[in-house]
This record gives sequence, C-alpha cells and structure tokens, in this order.
Amino acid sequence: MSGPGAAAPASTVVCVDFGSTFTKAALVDVEEGAIVAAASHPTTLPDAHGAGDVLDGYDACLASLALRDARAADAVVLACSSAGGGLRIAVVGNEELVTAEAGRRVALSSGGKVVAVRAISRHDDLADLAEPDVVLLTGGTDGGNAEPLLAAARGIVEGGWRGPVVVAGNAEAQTEVAAVLAGLPVVLADNVVPRIGVLAPDSARAAIREMFLSHVIGGKHLSSRGDDFTAMVRGATPDVVLTGVELLSRGLGPEQPGAGDVVVVDIGGATTDVHSVVELDPEDAGLARDVVALTPVTRTVEGDLGMRWSAVSTVEEAGLDHLAAAAARRRTDPGFLPADDPRHEDTEREVDEAIARAAVDLALKRHAGRSKVVVSPEGRVVERTGKDLREVDLLVGSGGVLRHGADGVVRRVLAPSTGEHVEGGWQLPRAPRVVVDHDYVLAAAGLLVAEHPAAAHRLVQRLASGDGE
Repeated sequence: MSGPGAAAPASTVVCVDFGSTFTKAALVDVEEGAIVAAASHPTTLPDAHGAGDVLDGYDACLASLALRDARAADAVVLACSSAGGGLRIAVVGNEELVTAEAGRRVALSSGGKVVAVRAISRHDDLADLAEPDVVLLTGGTDGGNAEPLLAAARGIVEGGWRGPVVVAGNAEAQTEVAAVLAGLPVVLADNVVPRIGVLAPDSARAAIREMFLSHVIGGKHLSSRGDDFTAMVRGATPDVVLTGVELLSRGLGPEQPGAGDVVVVDIGGATTDVHSVVELDPEDAGLARDVVALTPVTRTVEGDLGMRWSAVSTVEEAGLDHLAAAAARRRTDPGFLPADDPRHEDTEREVDEAIARAAVDLALKRHAGRSKVVVSPEGRVVERTGKDLREVDLLVGSGGVLRHGADGVVRRVLAPSTGEHVEGGWQLPRAPRVVVDHDYVLAAAGLLVAEHPAAAHRLVQRLASGDGE
C-alpha cells in the first residue's frame, strides 16, 4: 500500500471514499484535472471477532487502479469515510424550535447522521442519546442567559456521556461550560445562533470535522494497520461531498467561476440526500416563517427514503401500494440487482426506477418547501417556507440507479420533480440542466480542493458540462 504521508508525485492523487457498502477509488491526474482510472470494491469491515480490515477493500481498489495506470502505486491517498455507520451526532439544545433545530441543521451540513435531538426546555432525558459519536451542544444567543447552555452541559455529564462534545452556544458561557465538561474531549466553536434569526454554521461544522478526524475515525477500530487509515481520511464523506458541491456552485473566483445555483440528489440504499448551494434572495427573508434562518449551503438526509433498506417506507410514503411486495424483497435482500432475476430483469428495473422517482420527489419537496398566497394585515402576500430551488441552474443526480440504469433512466427518474408542471406550490427546479455524477467526482473534488484547487475545479467543470445520460 502506498504511504499516505509520503511526498506526493507531481501528477497524481488517489481519492478514496470508504462507503458504508462500497469503497470507491479514483486516480486523478492533478495536472489535467481528470479522473484517469476508477475502481470499486465492497467495503471490508471487521467482523464480530475482529477479523477483516477496512483497508482490505482499499487494497483491492488500489491494485485495480495500478493495473490501469502504474502511477497509482505511488500516489498519495486522500480519503473520506462513512464506513462503520458514518458520523452519528446527537444534538442537545435549549428549545426544540430554535437552538436544537439550528444544531440539527448544522449537524447535517457537517456530514453527520442526526441520531437524537434533545431539548432542555422540555426536560428531555439526556441519559439515552442513541450512542452518537459526537454530541453537539447548543443553546442561547450571545450575551443572553447562560443557564440553558450550562444546564445542558450538566445534563449530558449527569446522563453518563463521556465522549466528544462540540460546544456551539452562547459565547459568554462557554468557559463555564468547558469547566463543567472537564475531562471530556471538547472543542469550542462559535455560536450557531448568535442572535435570533441568524444561523452561523461554519465554525461548528469545522469543529465537528476536527472531532471526526481526531476521535471518531480511530475510535471505530475499522483498521488494525497502525495509523494508515486515519492518516488518509480527511473527513466524513457527506461533508466532503458538500465541499465539492460548494466548489461546483461557486468556483474559485472570477477567473474560475462556478456553475451557479446547484442541487445534488444522491439516491442511496438507506437514505436519499439532497445538497444545495443557492444564493438567497434578501427579499425572501421577510416572507419565510422558519424560526431558524436558511443558509445558502444546505444538506438534508431523508432516512426513510431509499432503494433497499428504506424501500418499504419509500413506497408507503409515496402511496405506491402495488410495489409493496417488491419493496419488501429489496429490504430483505439489499444486495439485489435487477440482473439477478433474468426472467424479469426489465420489470425489476422499472420497479427500481419507480422507487427512485418517488424518493427523489419526496426528498426534493422536503428540502425545498413551498410557496403560497396568504392574507395578512398588509394584504395578499406570498409566504414561502423552505428553500426556494425554482431558479436552480444545475441538477446533479447521483446513486447506482442512475449510474447503471437503462437508457433514459435519468429523464424518467428526475424529470417528474422538475418543471412548471409540478403542482402544489412546491419550490422545485423549473428548468435545470441535468447531469449525473458517474465517476464520484464531487467526493474527489471535495478531497482535492484544499491542496489541488485548480485540479478540483477542472473536475467539477467537467461534471457540469455533462449531458446527464
């Protein structure tokens, strides 16, 4: 295996995504800004007896890359990971509708799966936090009452939590909170709600990334090969992908522009994730009635929408009763592919497309919200809730159903959720260009942008110019 800490060859980097199901690797020519070889292998996790190693699957990917391009054998490795359950975050705040909700949004944008949200004001039990990897502690505006944040800190200690904590509440109370949490791994971040109506996620997002790298990756015991695995991992996969989406949207500056407003829909076996980077219209701020302000960069994770483990809940939510048996089969056998049933392969592909179409539609609607006309003391006004995606320039699809589907699958799965024909006031994309991330470019770009920004920019430019089929 090449050494993650070795000096980088001038021309190539291997970008690896240790996924929950598959490990994907790409050899990137950083001078050309192009993927020259790609490989995947089922993710190899240690079993109950400790046998196996997450790097076994990586070794298989690296060997495949090296057969296609010898430079892979000596390339530096940059990786992201959602293996072993990814990053699980519990959010503890004061009020569910303000700081706890703000913390939930920040946790999602940080690449985490939110496993619990607890509110001190409603006296939630803090002894059971659903075994998270990190607790995100929020509460109070800067300069406000310090007691809610202190009470939350005391509550998680008294509840028995001994793991990492990111504190992102009232700035004036953080020194006292750190004293309450003495002995635990703690990172102090800026307040996610410095004042009412403002959401400031960047500092907390960086702190969660720091905790993920310093305490979570090694703590999962996915590899027994010294520090090789932890040395190559740069962040949680969803966080890295969102960084790639930001680059795709905004570019690197006037000389290296981005694609404009972007939405990415990733249809997985267990979840359907939506990432968006949309510049907000200041005039909309007075129309929205969210208690927590929207931010240009947003990620939502729909844990009940997916192609395999969540197939049953997807068809139930969409009212596709005739697909109940097919969905149950997919949940029972998450490795099932339409080609496994040669006699009914075409029909099974149609079922997969129907489930994917439903997952995309529901996930985008939950992310976007809707607009409607209401009567106020000022007269008839347009009230908007959620994030307005109607003017989005580019829609990127991701997921195996799109990468490996039959001709026209992208149009059949994504088109029903776009266009002027969508009824109900949903703020869905009207006329976006549509492309598919066939080569996992967004993860690679997110990994490369810090050290090889020009190469990362070229990668996302190539993605944006694709035709989506």
